[in-house]
Amino acid sequence: MKSMLASRLALRAGLCALIMSGAAGTAALAADSFPDKPIRMVVPYPPGGPTDLVSRGAAVAMANVIGKPIVVDNRAGASGMIGADQVARAAPDGYTILANASLHVINPHIYKSMSYDSFTDFVPITQLAAVPLVLVVPKDSPIKTVADAAALAKSSQSGLNFGSAGTASAQHLSGELFKKLAGVQMQHVPYKGSAPALTDLVGGQLDLMFDSMPSAMPFIKSGQLRAIAVTTKKRVGVLSDVPTIAESGYPEFDTSTWYALWAPKGTPDAIVEKLAGYAKEALRDPAVIKQYETMGAEPVGSAPKDFAAYTRSEEKKWAELIKLANVPLQ
Repeated sequence: MKSMLASRLALRAGLCALIMSGAAGTAALAADSFPDKPIRMVVPYPPGGPTDLVSRGAAVAMANVIGKPIVVDNRAGASGMIGADQVARAAPDGYTILANASLHVINPHIYKSMSYDSFTDFVPITQLAAVPLVLVVPKDSPIKTVADAAALAKSSQSGLNFGSAGTASAQHLSGELFKKLAGVQMQHVPYKGSAPALTDLVGGQLDLMFDSMPSAMPFIKSGQLRAIAVTTKKRVGVLSDVPTIAESGYPEFDTSTWYALWAPKGTPDAIVEKLAGYAKEALRDPAVIKQYETMGAEPVGSAPKDFAAYTRSEEKKWAELIKLANVPLQ
């Protein structure tokens, strides 16, 4: 009896090993042939916004490296969560990836209920770019300096309003930090991405905006918007004559945003490494470097392991800023 039981257990163990070996072989084969069809890059914001601009530049260059098309699919709404949810539910085969902003690691500290977990439901691939924000106002605005913005916010009976790409986005939290440090009140107006907010800012429906440089730069260059200050500690080369908010009287002010790629959880490590390698090579393309520099973005191209650690450090930083700004849970 014991002999029969032992034989059955051995047979079962052998079958399990065979199945696991077969699965591993299949995964290895899939990774070896990846990609053999177009890749879908989901951007959870409207066309024309900073996430879209940075992602499209990377997608074109990555497609050239890979030799297969990368189709950018804009799925805007709910502070990036609609598009992110689609990727979280996608097959973990590397053919659907998420291109998102740093808001991806901020949302868990803003929303009580999310259909996915920003960390456990995704595999970090690579950081595409690091980007300062810039404080911009309409061309005819009386605001010409950071001090002007603070003074007008204090003296205005109706108060100033500022737009953002969405609640708890880097744009929003930068505005909240300015309110805190300057001791002023301003009304936050969230949009579904930077593009529609910038349209209203140019049209005079908004007073100011802390926006990501990739989407703001075309309006600055055309003269439709005036750059008042950048949000990082150091000045930005493409706007070298524009001061930082820190040097304008608020030395504690230092914010920026970044853009990156994620895959659905369960995506094989070999495929994730391939995607990261393709992105890193694409970000060395002189055309991409020039495009990013023009937008005020700095190409990165980190390894998956390094990017995973960076997302955790950024989550901590933004969580502290959310607490400082008293941003309520949604």
